Amino acid sequence: MMRKWLPDIDSITRQLRLDGWLVLGILLLMVIGLITIYSAGEMHIELVYRQAVRYVLALLLMLVISQFPPALYRLWTPWIYLLGVGLLMLVLVLGEGRGAQRWLDLGVVRFQPSEIMKLAIPMTLAWAMHGRRLPLSFGMLIVLTLLTMIPVTLVVLQPDLGTAILVLASGVFVIILSGLSWRIIGLAVVIAGASVPLVWQFLHEYQRNRIRTFLDPESDPLGNGWNVIQSMTAVGSGGFAGKGWLEGTQSHLEFLPEPHTDFVLAVFAEEFGWLGIAGLLTLYAAIIARGLYIASQARDSYARLLAGSLILTFLVYVVVNSAMVSGLLPVVGVPLPMISYGGTSAVTLAAGFGIILSVHGHRKVW
Repeated sequence: MMRKWLPDIDSITRQLRLDGWLVLGILLLMVIGLITIYSAGEMHIELVYRQAVRYVLALLLMLVISQFPPALYRLWTPWIYLLGVGLLMLVLVLGEGRGAQRWLDLGVVRFQPSEIMKLAIPMTLAWAMHGRRLPLSFGMLIVLTLLTMIPVTLVVLQPDLGTAILVLASGVFVIILSGLSWRIIGLAVVIAGASVPLVWQFLHEYQRNRIRTFLDPESDPLGNGWNVIQSMTAVGSGGFAGKGWLEGTQSHLEFLPEPHTDFVLAVFAEEFGWLGIAGLLTLYAAIIARGLYIASQARDSYARLLAGSLILTFLVYVVVNSAMVSGLLPVVGVPLPMISYGGTSAVTLAAGFGIILSVHGHRKVW
């Protein structure tokens, strides 16, 4: 039976122009997510059911997006960018949320417009560079920077620093992949470092507290430092092989904050230990490597830059969340991709993977 079943799966992926290895990696992440959410959510099956429904919708969206050629998305790109910027401006007036204006409630659906820009920015920058001679001219670099910073600034004003970092990263990766000189990259890093004191003046007090807590969590162990200290405790207590599934104490005794969303990796680390984390990071690395390979086989510069930027932005999700949970970065509210509980992030990531699969299905033929 197994031998009959496997060729059928291979036949389906070929007919739908899907990359079987990439799809398999995404499905494995979703299964790990459901297992971890069940434990982190105090074994409430309703949480698992809700997340499973979101995963199914995300997979359907990914499948639909993968069937259209990248050339079609290139035609839609300017309109997607304008729609996203318009919605971000609308959020500043009509937005809602807990302590921040991040959501738009249209009655039928409630969503975060900033999620659109995680796709719209790399699409727009790749569209602007399509057919142009690379590497970039200085004037073109200024144009691309402006196209990126307009939505990034609107997201920062909500305020949503975590999403702003991801939106900015998606644009920066497109520019770097275009063949930008290392001298310019180094100069940009120096300018960014020199602007830190200026940026500090514009941060909200809770954002400053997060940075202070990152530098010295023990300064306020029962207040601002509580999240980071409990997270690092959970990660460290997992040891080499972990305490076992459903046996974590930090989450089940309610020491760990947001165990099924931002800090879900801490729950996973406590229950599955170093071995589990090593396996999970290996799976992430395999997905990223496969995505970069697909990008290298793209038919044109638009598809190549877009796919490369999307998979590298996925890498930023993993690095930022892992470092945040481990106390190596301030808490910025970036979820662990395809594992943290939530629908908006899962749908956005699935749409990005749909575009990458579209690039694979319409790749160049040697």
